[in-house]
Amino acid sequence: MTTGLLKTSPLSVRTKLLHQTGLSLYNTAHGFYEEEVKKKLQQFPGGTVDLQKEDNGIGILTLNNPSKMNAFSGVMMLQLLEKVIELENWTEGKGLIVRGAKNNFCSGSDLNAVKALATPEDGVALCMFMQNTLTRFMRLPLISVALVQGWALGGGAEFTTACDFRLMTPESKIRFVHKEMGIIPSWGGTTRLVEIIGSRQALKVLSGALKLDSKNALNIGMVEEVLQSSDEAKSLEEAQEWLRQFIQGPPEVIRALKKSVSSGRELYLEEALQNERDLLGTVWGGPANLEAIAKKGKFNK
Repeated sequence: MTTGLLKTSPLSVRTKLLHQTGLSLYNTAHGFYEEEVKKKLQQFPGGTVDLQKEDNGIGILTLNNPSKMNAFSGVMMLQLLEKVIELENWTEGKGLIVRGAKNNFCSGSDLNAVKALATPEDGVALCMFMQNTLTRFMRLPLISVALVQGWALGGGAEFTTACDFRLMTPESKIRFVHKEMGIIPSWGGTTRLVEIIGSRQALKVLSGALKLDSKNALNIGMVEEVLQSSDEAKSLEEAQEWLRQFIQGPPEVIRALKKSVSSGRELYLEEALQNERDLLGTVWGGPANLEAIAKKGKFNK
């Protein structure tokens, strides 16, 4: 490895956020008190967030609250953070599929929690909590795919934007319903949606509260592909097969690639280049690199 040979530059705050596992956007300096928010969310039980880690390096994260179309209860929001922390420490992981139970993705927040957290202060605190969680999720060194079956509504639609890619089943729909609720997306969905489909299309989707079926979502670049099957099990198999093409190779290489792309998206040019250099130092001369050189493979076939 060449890490010891590299002369490193002082890291900016943005670069540190990407480099260091577990750092969040908001803390007490921003008026955010995480433990207080957690105590409030604990009051709203229901559903689970389940994580299955496969030997092939693919994780499956399932939002499991089918009686409410997999809406996030307060406890599920806490569990999502726990699963993100677990994934941050899964060094063998390469890819992740996010899905909902019983052929629905997610209908956003459980209205019981929304009604109880009715003050602007509560809303902003919940916003900061979920932005923290989904930004950490987005920065995971795993290639992530949202498998949209059934409906992705409100916060569920926002969650899809935190994934690197989105796949839809033929009958599924995505809808940012926030305008109809008298609010705007607050889990980072607007910012990420603009990056995915551009500001003009994002404004149409949000201000029109448009129902994006699989065809429309594909046409505007919201999703990568429409799967063949709407069956819950078969579509999961299709999503796994789709993801495999991007995670072939050693975990350390796939993870370094994802980190490099994340820095290119979030950092200024000079910082992103320096981060790319540092990441190279973790794989150059490593086992995968030496094995590929020894094979003298041809990659133009």
